[in-house]
Amino acid sequence: MIWNSDLMETLELDNLLYQAVVAINSASNRTESRGAHAREDHPERDDVNWLKHTIVWCGDDGKPRIDYRPVHLQPLSNDVQSFRRKRGVLRCGGL
Repeated sequence: MIWNSDLMETLELDNLLYQAVVAINSASNRTESRGAHAREDHPERDDVNWLKHTIVWCGDDGKPRIDYRPVHLQPLSNDVQSFRRKRGVLRCGGL
């Protein structure tokens, strides 16, 4: 078997470019700051509109499709306790 490193690097780059497209579109679509996903133009967390998981697919045409699924705040078993939500602190500009 002959290992084609140029082919592997091309496939990896192709995958990274698709990942970048979905990450950029997902981030620009969310108009809030949450945890490490901080935006200077939207510094507050918005649980009313954005307490949901963002799901993004990238089609063969390179265009992303954005969808959402709900966040379950209660554990699905009695093995762990639930935690009360608290407001985060936005820290921009490094440590």
